Amino acid sequence: MFPSGLEALIEALRCLPGVGPKSAQRMAYHLMQRERQGARRLGESLLHALEAVRHCQRCNTFTEGDLCERCASPRRDRALLCVVETPVDMNMMEQTQAFQGLYYVLMGRISPLDGVGPRELGLERLVERALDGVVREVVLATNFTNEGEATAHYLTALLSPKGITVTRIARGVPVGGELEYVDSGTLAQAMRERRGFSG
Repeated sequence: MFPSGLEALIEALRCLPGVGPKSAQRMAYHLMQRERQGARRLGESLLHALEAVRHCQRCNTFTEGDLCERCASPRRDRALLCVVETPVDMNMMEQTQAFQGLYYVLMGRISPLDGVGPRELGLERLVERALDGVVREVVLATNFTNEGEATAHYLTALLSPKGITVTRIARGVPVGGELEYVDSGTLAQAMRERRGFSG
């Protein structure tokens, strides 16, 4: 048996993606044996992030203020709104330097098998954002997975009847691929070649 504190740490580490029982155990032992100072920093950083980080009121990404830096920037094209699944996807889009508009981060995707529907994603906030009178085009940059495609179809059906131009990034991105793992050149090409999306 593990000491209760170590057992709690192992169990806590299992919440990380891809970390099973053995990996969690290895990490916990490493932190206790060789990285006690690192473990302390990790704990303090987690506590600070939990207290300080919240969602941007406009784009839903993570920020420490009411608005993130991108939403607050006067240099961004407010008529263009790119919808992505996660903050990591937004960062990948930014690395391409092919898009100068604003973003909306869904913080997920429609996935009925996981119990995630439009209500869980809070899509009413996205619709409100897209209909602010400034946005002219919504670029759908969800992943080319089954769930990402279902999300794109749903958003098209939701936004197109409201007079908003809806486009989808081109398939320079491999089918089944996730933006996080696509090189920035491919992603930049996909953004430049975006086209209308029919639900």
